Amino acid sequence: QVQLVESGGGLVQAGGSLRLSCAAPGLSFGWYAMGWFRQAPGKEREFVAGISRSGGTTYYADSVKGRFTISRDNAKNTVYLQMNSLKPEDTAVYYCAATDRAIATRSELEYNYWGQGTQVTVSS
Repeated sequence: QVQLVESGGGLVQAGGSLRLSCAAPGLSFGWYAMGWFRQAPGKEREFVAGISRSGGTTYYADSVKGRFTISRDNAKNTVYLQMNSLKPEDTAVYYCAATDRAIATRSELEYNYWGQGTQVTVSS
């Protein structure tokens, strides 16, 4: 019954910024670590960023570290992904996911719930 809903995707020029949101109204949000994944055309889905239950610990893929920031607001059942200095290679469908494991792992196999994805396109 849990449905994660992403929003905030769109078209942006290289070097620009975008902020993604993921709402989880049907989830006991504070009990789940959260992650962002992305899938570019012709490529496998990959881990982008993760955040612990309280928001105290974050993880990033090397490709986005220093440019992206993951955060969460447990009172709003929402997780965010602030994306700065966007590059054309960041173009992908971005997915929000929730895991009941203690840590937001980098493996998509360990996530219980997923959103439908939101398209991010970065032009050169």
